[in-house]
Amino acid sequence: MLVTFPFWLTLLLNIVLWPVIHLSLSYICLHMDRRYFTKESLLYQEKRWESGGRFYERIGIKHWKTLLPDGGGVFDGGFRKKKLAGRDLDYFETFILETRRAEFTHLILIPPALIFFIWNTELVGWIMVVYAFAANIPFIMIQRYNRFRFQRILQQRKQRRACLDRQGEKFNREKKNRAY
Repeated sequence: MLVTFPFWLTLLLNIVLWPVIHLSLSYICLHMDRRYFTKESLLYQEKRWESGGRFYERIGIKHWKTLLPDGGGVFDGGFRKKKLAGRDLDYFETFILETRRAEFTHLILIPPALIFFIWNTELVGWIMVVYAFAANIPFIMIQRYNRFRFQRILQQRKQRRACLDRQGEKFNREKKNRAY
């Protein structure tokens, strides 16, 4: 504890500051340029231990992910991911991008827990750190699980479209050759 406040002020700071942190950082991330989330950086790449999402399935993600809220509708312009709003390739690409944005948002919501050590006892500071992890890791896991699934689906659809395009081109060439 670096600073000592009266108990009521410490309690008020602990209660009010978390929503302020969550909302302000979420708002900032929502308004970050899409280009920061379009590339498959090292942060967003699937790790070997995730096994294409099977790790998340082994810990029961399919059962508990629907119980958690979707923060995509908190601000205007947010992207809800709880239910699909489309099935075309553009929507899937946007969905994947928005899982990266949400993952980044939840990642940066963890470090601010350290500021609670300034006016709290060490025990309360560690409780805040545990809270930050407990409140964000499940959402990070959901984003990663959904993104890997959507990336596979998107890849399959792109391959199918490319195959159909090639077949269509072949058909058009054959039709054109028959016309001569």
